[in-house]
Amino acid sequence: MALVLHSGMPNKNAFKALIAAKYSGVKIEVVKDFEMGVSNKTPEFLKMNPLGKVPVLETPEGSVFESNTIARYVTRLKAENPLYGSSLIEYAKIEQWIDFSTTEIDSNIARWFYPRLGFVPYEALSEERAIASLKRALGALNTELATKTFLVGHAITLADIIMACNLGYGFSLVMTKKFTSEFPHVERYFWTLVNQPNFYKVMGEIKQVESIPPIQSKKPSTQPKEPAKAKEAKKEVKKEVPKPKVEESVEEEEAPKPKPKNPLDLLPPSKMILDEWKRLYSNTKTNFREVAIKGFWEMYDPEGYSLWFCNYKYNDENTVSFVTLNKVSGFLQRMDLARKYAFGKMLVIGSEPPYKVKGLWLFRGKELPQFVIDECYDMELYDWTKVDIADEAQKERVNAMIEDQEPFEGEALLDAKCFK
Repeated sequence: MALVLHSGMPNKNAFKALIAAKYSGVKIEVVKDFEMGVSNKTPEFLKMNPLGKVPVLETPEGSVFESNTIARYVTRLKAENPLYGSSLIEYAKIEQWIDFSTTEIDSNIARWFYPRLGFVPYEALSEERAIASLKRALGALNTELATKTFLVGHAITLADIIMACNLGYGFSLVMTKKFTSEFPHVERYFWTLVNQPNFYKVMGEIKQVESIPPIQSKKPSTQPKEPAKAKEAKKEVKKEVPKPKVEESVEEEEAPKPKPKNPLDLLPPSKMILDEWKRLYSNTKTNFREVAIKGFWEMYDPEGYSLWFCNYKYNDENTVSFVTLNKVSGFLQRMDLARKYAFGKMLVIGSEPPYKVKGLWLFRGKELPQFVIDECYDMELYDWTKVDIADEAQKERVNAMIEDQEPFEGEALLDAKCFK
C-alpha cells in the first residue's frame, strides 16, 4: 500500500509532508476530489482521525495525523536523512525550530488572520496582541538568520520546510511588504526557500498579499429566510413607523471594544514633553553640550520620567561586528511599541572584538514599563540600572551617551544608534 495523504489542496499543512517527501525520495499519493466538510466527516475518515481534522496520512501500518508529525514520519522513512541533521545537537536544533515555528509563528498568524475572516469573533485588543507577539517572534528569527542561509547547518532541513510553509501562510494572506520589510533576513530566507525546485513543485508561485484583509462586518445569519410576503409586510410597517436614527445606525456585528489605555497614559501629567526633547535632539547640529544637553536637563522631570543604563549580559559573544550591530538594530525595531513613551541611545563599543553593547534609556514613569518587559524579549538580555541623577559621575555618563562621546569610557565607538 502506498502512502496516501487525505487533504484538500492547496493546504500549507499538507505541503510540509509533500516537500519533505520530494527531498527524501518518498512517494505520496494525494486523495483526489477531497472535499473539506464532507470527506473528513465520513465514518472511514473519522476512524483515522476522530477529530475530523486534516491532513491525515494513511500508511501500511496505520494512519498518522498532525501535520508536523506526518512530516517527521515521511522524513524518517529515509535512513540517515540529512533533513534531520548530522548530529544529536543538530537534531535538537531542528526540533527546536519546528516547535518555534508552530507556537510563535503559525499560531500568531492564525490569531491575526482568522478573526478578520469571521472564523472567530474579532477583538481589536486580541489582534494587537497577536501582531505584537508575531513581531517579537519574527524579530528573533531575523536576528538568528542575520548570519545564516538556513536555520540549522548549511543545508535545508525539516525545520526550514515547516518554517517556510507556516511563513507562506502569513506572506500570502496577511503579512504585507510594509509589515515584513522590518525583517529583511526573514524575507531573504523565505524567498530563497520557496524558490527552491522542491518547494516550488509543491507550493507553486507565492504572491505576497498587498493589503490586510478587511474585518468582516457581518456574521452569517442563523435564522431561516422569511417568506417574501412577510418581508413585504415588514417594509410596510417601516414606512408607517420609521425607526429612530439611533437604531438605524446600529450594526449587526457589535463594534470592537475601545482599546484599553496604556497604564503610562494614566500617570499624572509631566512637565517634560518627550516630543519636544526629541525635536531638540534631532535639530541640534552644533554646540551640542550647550544646546541639547543643557536643554535636556532643563526639561527632565524625575517625577514623570526615569533614566536607565543597560548593559548587554553576553558581551563576550560579540565577536563579529556586523552581527553585533544587527542585534542592536533588532532590539530597536522591537522597541517600536514604546516609541510614544521612550528615548534611547545604544552604543557599540570597541575597536576589536569582543564588542560591548551599552545603552541609556529614558522611560515615562519611575520604573521600567511592564508592557515593554512583557512584549520585548530583548529586555531580559540586558542588566538594567536606574540612573541616580544626584550622582554627578552618573549624570556625566548620561551626557556622554546622549552626545556619542568618543572615546567612551576610554574605548572607541564602533557605532551609536538612537531610538526616538
